[in-house]
Amino acid sequence: MPPSDMPDLLFLPGFMLTDALWDDMRDGLAAMGRCHFGDLSQDGSIVAMAERVLRDAPPRFVLFGFSMGGFVAQQIMRQAPERVLALGLLNTSSRPQTPREMAQHLAQIELARGIPFKGLASRQLAASVHPSRCGDSALLGRLQAMALQNGKEVFLRQMGALRGDDPAGLEQIRCPTLIVTSSDDALRSMAESEHMAQRIAGSRMVVIPDCGHMTPLEKPDELLAEIGWLLERM
Repeated sequence: MPPSDMPDLLFLPGFMLTDALWDDMRDGLAAMGRCHFGDLSQDGSIVAMAERVLRDAPPRFVLFGFSMGGFVAQQIMRQAPERVLALGLLNTSSRPQTPREMAQHLAQIELARGIPFKGLASRQLAASVHPSRCGDSALLGRLQAMALQNGKEVFLRQMGALRGDDPAGLEQIRCPTLIVTSSDDALRSMAESEHMAQRIAGSRMVVIPDCGHMTPLEKPDELLAEIGWLLERM
């Protein structure tokens, strides 16, 4: 496909991740479209993150949001649905934070303010991947490297970006939509993906087997195939 005919693909990372999240997929993605990577490190709310992404984005694009980036993607659909050609919601949710989760996040923010930032805790990293890979030092090292690159101020901003639910927003999504969940995701449940799939008319939900939360790093080839399916539906 000539570059001029290729779609613009816009990717949004998750909490304390960078565009290195997509490194194992870059060659395959570049064959499908012109890749752009949104910056979610500068703002302290989902709404502000979405506004920044839209300011920097091409006029029209295919949007992929991973984990926290999926909440930003849903906000983009509320702000500028006419700019989104197709949507991928990857290992994410539309569920709002519970009061308990909010309290836990606020406690973590207060604790983090007073101590040096040394990256994410080892238990957090291990919980984000398939149980068979919780001892994979190379994989966990890649995740930690992204967290350290972001640093303390990004940690504080992203922890403070509390989420809200808007079911009507999901029901108004009309573009081709792919919802990806994983069989062993300990951070986002399959029920959360099913909730989104039920509310987005015509969406397709797929389950990546033998995979934890970090699908782009754990199962890049399988995820690439699903992205290809979505692009063929445009």
